[in-house]
Amino acid sequence: MPPIPIQTFSVRATPQTDPIPGSGQRANSAGGYSWELDDWQRLDRFLILGCDGGTYSVQEQDLLKANYESVSRCLQADGLRVVHRLADISESGRAARNEAAIFVLALALAQGDPGTRKAAATALHRVCRTGTHLLHFAAYADALRGWGRGLRRALSDWYLNQSPDDLAYQVVKYRQRDGWSQADVLRRAHPRTASPAHQAVLRWVAAGSNELGLRAVTRKTGAGPQTRNYDGTPRLPALIHAFDAAKRSTAEGEIVRLIEEYRLPREAIPTQWLNSRRVWAALLAQMPLTALIRNLAKLTVLGVLAPGSDDARRVTELLRDPAQLKRARVHPFGLLLALRTYQQGHGDKGALRWTPVPKITEALDEAFYASFAQVRPAGKPLLLALDVSGSMDGSTLHGSSLTAREASAAMALVTAATEPGATLMAFSDGFVPLDIKPGMRLDEVVRRISNLPFDGTDCALPMNWARQNAKSFGGFVIYTDSETWAGDIHPAQALRNYRRQVFGDARCVVVGMTSEGFTIADPADRGMLDVVGFDAAAPAFIADFLRAEAHCEPVGGD
Repeated sequence: MPPIPIQTFSVRATPQTDPIPGSGQRANSAGGYSWELDDWQRLDRFLILGCDGGTYSVQEQDLLKANYESVSRCLQADGLRVVHRLADISESGRAARNEAAIFVLALALAQGDPGTRKAAATALHRVCRTGTHLLHFAAYADALRGWGRGLRRALSDWYLNQSPDDLAYQVVKYRQRDGWSQADVLRRAHPRTASPAHQAVLRWVAAGSNELGLRAVTRKTGAGPQTRNYDGTPRLPALIHAFDAAKRSTAEGEIVRLIEEYRLPREAIPTQWLNSRRVWAALLAQMPLTALIRNLAKLTVLGVLAPGSDDARRVTELLRDPAQLKRARVHPFGLLLALRTYQQGHGDKGALRWTPVPKITEALDEAFYASFAQVRPAGKPLLLALDVSGSMDGSTLHGSSLTAREASAAMALVTAATEPGATLMAFSDGFVPLDIKPGMRLDEVVRRISNLPFDGTDCALPMNWARQNAKSFGGFVIYTDSETWAGDIHPAQALRNYRRQVFGDARCVVVGMTSEGFTIADPADRGMLDVVGFDAAAPAFIADFLRAEAHCEPVGGD
């Protein structure tokens, strides 16, 4: 390699296709140079964003492998910290989906030291809160390790530490997932209990969770329509008898009665009744909020939700209640995806078509903002800069059709809504104002951001533009996948130049929209921060960091 001419050597302006001298940067997935996240930062990104669908530059399988290796190193370094972190993120509802936390929990049981394995077993009930979560966990555990005593005990405790009625609800609602059934798990876990009530439910599951299984348990325990046997021992919970009755019923009215009296969930209703308006109206009356959001389209198609109806009014009130959203752990991503799908009047797959109820669309929009953690404004003029490059358009979130580019616009609006001095602009190969503003409906924002032209990625453009136009910003918030490569100067260098010439205390927050292991935030610069995109707590983190009064010394001198 020929020597670099001294005239081109600079720590103030280095092309993004080269590393900043002495910075420790590595080649990113797009051919430019960025900083690698440390393993703990990458753990957070994986727990919150997952890696479903991969990114524009990295296939899903490769991304999962890289995250697996990073998590394994964290487990070796401090397994207890990993378990506490995954449980906190899962339980607080900061992640849109729970799969990554479940996977890491299974990995902790497979690779952790004895203390880590014990902590992971104890955390199982915090992370796997439903029968579906448990079946996902069983599938991961089976792929990652053998079925030792610790794993069997942890699974056994999950079943036995619930009341018989709660257990009956879980095994009726979540009978099988990922090629695993509750009976499969029980055969591996072999739970032991002195409680006849638990034994009755578990025997019913093991016998096949069907009418034949019900009769087998009835013969063994004397279970019947009463609460207890003649000898005082508990019988099967009423929900299981109602589930069996629903499978044998031939009358719509009987199905409605069973739903109303026994709170049968949708998953317990035979398929032939799932196009009945009366059945769905009965289900709606006791449907959990997350399930309600998933089924808005079906309820609208069947006319249960119609403009001006009592049911539609009740649904809009639920969606507008921040306390209900928090209690149900409704994540902003789920609401954004629901709004996007509901407003367009058809799904991305299938033939279902509907006419959206305007009030419900408005309520979904309001619910999106309400689902984020409460934000205290930074109170500074901010530049919110959205990466709309090709890689952002080619990366999707959580295996959905929603691109990182669209999601970044929605996230930026949450900050813009609390920061009256915020300016919104977009960049790829150029830097342009965004024709969106706080208060605009999210579906319209997504449409406008989708129509912008895109090219290569230059994450230095926001700071360069602000410096060249002498714009005073107390902070920059850049929503990106950090696959920057197209500029003549690195973003961190551009920020330092801006501080020297315009605003000496300017801070920069990098919002990572994918779970790749790179960031444009210089770890040596205490005025730069990397946060995870679509973390429900991210807007509050951003405001807290930007509001701090600490002075940011330029790295590299004057």
